[in-house]
Amino acid sequence: MKKSKLLKLDRLDRFDMFISLAKQRSVQILFIVGFLYLVLVTVEIPFVFRTRLNTLSQEPLTRVPRLASEVEFQYKEAPSRPLNWVSENAPTPIQFQHQKQLKPQSTILSRLSFDAESFDPTAKDGSLELHKSAKVAWEVGRKLWEELESGDVKIGSINKPKKPKNESELCRPSVSLSESEFLAHGKVMVLPCGLTLGSHITVVGKPRAAHAETNPRIALLKSGEDSVMVSQFMMELQGLKTVDGEDPPRILHFNPRLKGDWSRKPVIEQNTCYRMQWGTAMRCEGWKSKADDETVLASLSAKLQYCCFELSAMGFINFITDSHAHKIVHSAVDGQVKCEKWIRDDNDHSVESNATWWLKRLIGRTKKVTVDWPFPFTEGKLFVLTLSAGLEGYHVSVDGRHITSFPYRTGYTLEDATGLMLNGDVDVHSIFAASLPTSHPSFAPQRHLEMSNRWKAPPLPEQPVDLFIGVLSAGNHFAERMAVRKSWMQHKLVKSSHVVARFFVAMHARKEVNVELKREAEFFADIVIVPYMDNYDLVVLKTVAICEYGGRVAAAKYIMKSDDDTFVRVDAVINEAKKVHPDRSFYIGNINYYHRPLRAGKWAVTYEEWAEEVYPPYANGPGYIMSSDIAHFIVSEFEKHNLSLFKMEDVSMGMWVEKFNSSKAVDYIHSLKFCQFGCIEGYYTAHYQSPRQMMCMWDKLQKQTRPQCCNMR
Repeated sequence: MKKSKLLKLDRLDRFDMFISLAKQRSVQILFIVGFLYLVLVTVEIPFVFRTRLNTLSQEPLTRVPRLASEVEFQYKEAPSRPLNWVSENAPTPIQFQHQKQLKPQSTILSRLSFDAESFDPTAKDGSLELHKSAKVAWEVGRKLWEELESGDVKIGSINKPKKPKNESELCRPSVSLSESEFLAHGKVMVLPCGLTLGSHITVVGKPRAAHAETNPRIALLKSGEDSVMVSQFMMELQGLKTVDGEDPPRILHFNPRLKGDWSRKPVIEQNTCYRMQWGTAMRCEGWKSKADDETVLASLSAKLQYCCFELSAMGFINFITDSHAHKIVHSAVDGQVKCEKWIRDDNDHSVESNATWWLKRLIGRTKKVTVDWPFPFTEGKLFVLTLSAGLEGYHVSVDGRHITSFPYRTGYTLEDATGLMLNGDVDVHSIFAASLPTSHPSFAPQRHLEMSNRWKAPPLPEQPVDLFIGVLSAGNHFAERMAVRKSWMQHKLVKSSHVVARFFVAMHARKEVNVELKREAEFFADIVIVPYMDNYDLVVLKTVAICEYGGRVAAAKYIMKSDDDTFVRVDAVINEAKKVHPDRSFYIGNINYYHRPLRAGKWAVTYEEWAEEVYPPYANGPGYIMSSDIAHFIVSEFEKHNLSLFKMEDVSMGMWVEKFNSSKAVDYIHSLKFCQFGCIEGYYTAHYQSPRQMMCMWDKLQKQTRPQCCNMR
């Protein structure tokens, strides 16, 4: 009994000791927590004052709302950079303080300083007319901006639907034109509301007799020939209601060549064209395509195009078209083959041999009855052509027989086809369009804007950024800017503010466009307005503004110039820049060496504008990168009125880099992956991409392990 009592007492003593130790530990923990709290408060209060948190609203804090969908969660994965984050390549504190002083307050107006002396009309470097034009554009643009800021431009009437001015603007279910009416309309039939599924257009015409051409554009002269006989015409569905000042896109280009082209055999070529850049041609040469023929030699074609662009950049090839670089055969469209068969000159029409006939009889095979049709168009012979819009593409039949089917391409919709044009060696007797849409779609460009917070630009960080991308855009390119926001601007590097991207836009001639532009800029916070009247020859001013913003406002290490129809692989571009030693100045892009100015044609350059026979090395405009010291030099020279201006923006940059190179060595880095003509495999940038292609490429970039093009326009 005594032993059991002693054991109980021992256990009670141990339990009491454990309780006392636990109390001591609790007290110690409380003391430690209290000490940490005092330290935290002591440190936090100065931080609060430094970050100006005392200026925030005193409203009670609210719970962060739940994300509406998984898609929204995707865009929350890249938080903005914390304010105390410091890059190992960041400037010294002294440099950083200086750069912070240069940062402007939140504004949509460029801080590039324009004054009367910026555009010296007495310039003697061949840019006299350009300086005069720039001065006028700056004065007009400044007045437009002042009107816009003062609120004198009313927006009440802008959003109201406009009544059609005449009957041709009504959405009629059918339209017909006689020969005289067609000629009076400039050989164009207007389709006010575009096309819809089931729409069809019938053309009655007659091809003209072939004529001799001494300098043919579609054929090659053989040895000893002075001329070649040519007969061809073009039927095109065009997007007439598009961006002002640009050639309308060719949604469908149907081109019968009765005497052939380089092959000297009749051919029908079909294609699309966006901003004067042709897509991949589909040629029907008399062989019937099969349902399982799918993009023959596509990879070889891509490599051929890549090589051709390389030779073109070196100056060895003066012209290159997609029809030379590609020859694609496709599968069926809506159950119809893309190319029907017709009799060719090299077809074997010999009578079936007796041996073959007896062999087929012995094995019981009956002879299949076939009908051979000639080429559907004949000089001087009337034809009836019907173009219809199917579920998967356009279908063309001639004299009641299906000839070809052309699949819809990524860049366009049926409502975009607002005009039919016929031109060339053909006399049109009449045109009739039926089953047209009866509801009028909104052709206002700003309809493409999606006023959602998801697409807003992150705020500009306080610390310098790694890369700044300036995107040239026109005032009424609402759809293009929206496509960029929803595609590569959603890259995690942009969303986290390691890379900053801004659009650079000048004033538009239409005041209502400027009103919408200002509203767009204030909402999305990603537009910098350069206050001059926009002009293609003055795009160079936007480039100077990009250098100013990237170098002084964003304080970026690298500065890139791009266009609103260029898809940018942000990670690939910044990795390319980081390959260069930090102490070296560089200029990266698709560099052109020894290019000569054109002295005739649409892009002609006079000797007064450019007296030399070759341009300095320059990177193609759709996408190039430079080190920040070059950008600072350009802005400094502009402010000193020492910067030469040239109407070709990319050549101007080449001039400025060459001038900088005379005082400090510049690494010129050439890469074809900054693609000038469309898109190539492994691209860094892809040019001439329509808004729908932008979204297609972004979607592929998210789903695939390697970048892929959406070449079908």
